[in-house]
Amino acid sequence: MKRTLATLFSLLAAGSAQAATNIDQLNQLIQQQFRLLSEDLSAVTSYKGVIPATPLGLTGFDIGVEVTGTKLAHRDAWQLATSGTVPSTVYVPKLHVDKGLPFGIDVGAFYSSVPSSNIKLWGGEIRYAILQGGVAQPALGLRGSYSKLTGVNQLNFHTTGLELLISKGLTIFTPYAGVGRVWTTSEPVGISNIKKEEFAQGKYFVGGNVNFGLANFALEADKTGGATSYSAKLGFRF
Repeated sequence: MKRTLATLFSLLAAGSAQAATNIDQLNQLIQQQFRLLSEDLSAVTSYKGVIPATPLGLTGFDIGVEVTGTKLAHRDAWQLATSGTVPSTVYVPKLHVDKGLPFGIDVGAFYSSVPSSNIKLWGGEIRYAILQGGVAQPALGLRGSYSKLTGVNQLNFHTTGLELLISKGLTIFTPYAGVGRVWTTSEPVGISNIKKEEFAQGKYFVGGNVNFGLANFALEADKTGGATSYSAKLGFRF
């Protein structure tokens, strides 16, 4: 347990210590550079569940502190679009809540404000357990998600996602994996030299959740388009 806490706190510390990065220079971009920036932003901001496919159940809650680090695939475009120094990895801390509902349905939501940045975002999901899982059967789920970037005055940006995920409980450890697609709308505001981009990217992810009773810890690796993200979440489940 001490090791899992240390992992999470080290990621949170990296996020709080990252260089100041404000997206406020979109007028410096040409259209191709804006597209590349938008692809990376999709990977940074799109919804990441960091939870297995097994439903929480009618009375279940999962409340967690989470951080995601995304390795930028197009850092040159970020350098032009931002004031300040752009790190090679953007860290996004989040408060994440999941709630179980009847009929194998779960809902979830997160909120984030990135330190030393004008990036703020929120998102939500609805997840349906096609198979709820058991001793000999894996859990299979379908997730729809939405995320919205706020705080960047020059950009109207959101993503929607659809994913199929599978998990299998092995005593206290539950590995999981999934594949899906992310649709992005990225529209400049008050910038005349670039226009709106709308595109879709494939994604896949793998992760694992360790349950300690009331507390649980999850790690997830995600590949969206050309950018890779790693997430860690310490949750309290009841």
